[in-house]
Amino acid sequence: MPAQKTAGRVNQKLRTRNAIVRAAAELSTTGREVTMPEIAKAALVSEATAYRYFPDLASLLSEAIADQLPGPAEALAPVADSDDPVARVAAVTEFLLRHVLSRQGAVRALIAATITGPGTPHARPGLRFGLIDGALAPLDDTLGATDPATLAQLKRDLAVVVSAEALFSLTDLQGLDPEEAIASIVHTATTLTRAAVPANSSR
Repeated sequence: MPAQKTAGRVNQKLRTRNAIVRAAAELSTTGREVTMPEIAKAALVSEATAYRYFPDLASLLSEAIADQLPGPAEALAPVADSDDPVARVAAVTEFLLRHVLSRQGAVRALIAATITGPGTPHARPGLRFGLIDGALAPLDDTLGATDPATLAQLKRDLAVVVSAEALFSLTDLQGLDPEEAIASIVHTATTLTRAAVPANSSR
């Protein structure tokens, strides 16, 4: 096969793959349910073609949303000048939950994948863990030095609360509207933080 023709096929495959990833990324920001048929339609390819490039929806979404994940600095911008762990935890909790709501179709698909196929390569991005670490960073040289076990336990406790699963439990199962659910989770996260952190530990 001529090199030019081979290069053309490679480039076409790359364009197709990029179109599928781009369509998935764009759909994930709508908050609507995200499915492989919808992604294929948006990318102007068949569903079978989409599956030739990605074995499942979760692996596609993991790649598609990688560039959309915010970092701690963005989440902590409103409290950037504060060392108060309670205020910082409140900020990242609300930030994460609003991020989840804006992309809940994709988030729900990734949660479903981790439930039905735990330990698979397309594990969900650990966004919450980085945000929690960032929020509690002022404690590294204080509580982290004097009582590292308590700090580690607080991070584990917050990982349960500051999560999409907690949000969906309140909206889907308890019937709370999103704003009520966010307020409830922020309350729980800050209560946990306040209880675990001595008043002078961030100084």
